[in-house]
Amino acid sequence: MLRKECKIAKLGEPILRQKAKKVKDINSKEIKNIISKMLYCVKQSKGVGLAAPQIFESYQILVISSHPNERYPNAPLMENEVLINPKIIKKSKKRIKGWEGCLSIPSIRAKVPRHTRIEVEYITLDGVLKSIVFEDFIARIFQHEYDHLKGKVYLDRVEDSIDIISEEMYFKIV
Repeated sequence: MLRKECKIAKLGEPILRQKAKKVKDINSKEIKNIISKMLYCVKQSKGVGLAAPQIFESYQILVISSHPNERYPNAPLMENEVLINPKIIKKSKKRIKGWEGCLSIPSIRAKVPRHTRIEVEYITLDGVLKSIVFEDFIARIFQHEYDHLKGKVYLDRVEDSIDIISEEMYFKIV
């Protein structure tokens, strides 16, 4: 087996500002390897989500991996979900500001407004087109990772710089 590395692109890396390419062949060895690496990296780095550009791969693939951990102690537990070529179909009018962090922007947290409910469509690992509704924290994870596929980071959505704090302070107040 290949030794897996988990190198996360940090803010300033050009790939984080590029629009990711659509996946054409989900069964290709390259795509299977990228997904395998993403699942490994999200676990290793204690994230709740990860987008392919964060591991230097410009493809429209994201992983939602919500589970309680040191970085997100109150995250709901769910099975890992791999979303290929995802798109948002519907968004709630209601948006709520909530705390976010990012593996590509270590040591910082910020309050980011996000839609509380979204309907998304994506291709599963089995090649099936799936439609699903995400709410609350899972909707937040999806929107955060989806932004990475569009060349955005969560700091782009912060409405006021007073909403940005150090991760150290975040853990003191949360």
